[in-house]
Amino acid sequence: MTTLLIFAGGDFPDTDLASEIPTADLVVAADSGFDVALHLGFRVDVLVGDMDSISQVPIPKDVRVERHPADKDQTDLDLALEFAVNEGPSRVIVVAGTGGRFDHELSTSGLLCSDRWAVIDEIDWLSSRGWAHVVRDRRIVHGDVGATVSLIPVGGPATGVSTVGLKWELTGALLEPGSTWGVSNLMRAPVADIAVESGCLLVVFPAVAGTERSG
Repeated sequence: MTTLLIFAGGDFPDTDLASEIPTADLVVAADSGFDVALHLGFRVDVLVGDMDSISQVPIPKDVRVERHPADKDQTDLDLALEFAVNEGPSRVIVVAGTGGRFDHELSTSGLLCSDRWAVIDEIDWLSSRGWAHVVRDRRIVHGDVGATVSLIPVGGPATGVSTVGLKWELTGALLEPGSTWGVSNLMRAPVADIAVESGCLLVVFPAVAGTERSG
């Protein structure tokens, strides 16, 4: 599996969460995500964005820079994901992206569930708030027994939602945007199997003391 990391701006994940970031085949930074990557000890291969918020200057010469104008119709993270999908990765992990601009943070959940990235097998989001996994079709997720996990439909209804390994199982359920039915479930086993017939779910493990998950 080819793994690609994208570092976004915002708060740094704490030490315990950051230790779960796997080794990647390519590391991309979206603008000030470059600062986050360096803070966490990662070498950046590609830098994408308008460079209006990066503090690390000059940019090292061995970093490939994909520069975009400040007057643009997409966020830097959106542009970084466009770059990523063209690299053909099997897994993309977005790191950070919370604690900065509130509008950017809210838009990220919808961005990650965009059908534009449907060709990527696994998309994950690790931030100071915890882990989130994009689920289309089916995914296996891992977490400590008793950990809080929420299933949140994004971009439209998620139909035929079925789970194995949660305290309150779902079988062919319909989860609609605006519903809180999937919020605050619990891991009954260290592995959960989550299937969706149509639509997209964010499976969220919030960073709550005593209910951590593993990457």
